[in-house]
Amino acid sequence: MQNHKRHIRSFMLRQGRVSERQELGLQRYWLQYGLTTQSGRLDYAAIFKRQADIVLEIGFGMGHSLVACAKNNPNVDYIGVEVHRPGVGALLAEMGEQGVNNIRVFQEDVKDVLMQSIPDNFLSGIQIFFPDPWPKRRHHKRRLIQAEFVDLLWHKLKTGAFVHMATDWEDYAHHMMQVFTQYSGFNNLVGSGNYLTEDHVLRLHTKFELRGKRLGHGVWDMMFIKIT
Repeated sequence: MQNHKRHIRSFMLRQGRVSERQELGLQRYWLQYGLTTQSGRLDYAAIFKRQADIVLEIGFGMGHSLVACAKNNPNVDYIGVEVHRPGVGALLAEMGEQGVNNIRVFQEDVKDVLMQSIPDNFLSGIQIFFPDPWPKRRHHKRRLIQAEFVDLLWHKLKTGAFVHMATDWEDYAHHMMQVFTQYSGFNNLVGSGNYLTEDHVLRLHTKFELRGKRLGHGVWDMMFIKIT
């Protein structure tokens, strides 16, 4: 048995209610689209039945934006990682409803997925949209974006691949910017210390995000490119 270093979790598992639609999505589509780390390194060309760029999305919530992204980019394959069962069920249900089949999903800690099931120098991009900001100072150690995690991302990306992040928590945006700027293996797409403008942000805006903007909340997007 492999002995993996214990790490601080960036999430708290919630016992959320699984709706009838979500449970049906899990029953109908998990065997077709679900993946587990128990299989170790996976042959994604065989899984997707083609050779294509693969983008990983970390923490897709209820999956609306990921399904829309996959539908709008049919030549790209996506791997979604989410720990919460209702979100996984919602994603699978929507995939079935929208006829989208270029997504595969893990319901596991992304750090385990990256270390056990993703080869090095493999991914064409990573999306991290609105991760838990853990706003209390004593909880900052739980934030997903830390130097060690950024190093792990760097190893899993191809040279020239991207990391696109977004948060509506200003302090966390500054933290993300600082951690990535201090890591020599990434360049900021729009210049050191700069956030993406609306012209650069091509992702789908979530209902939560749009509601926040109407209330005057800020959103900070940033993109970093892997260099050697």
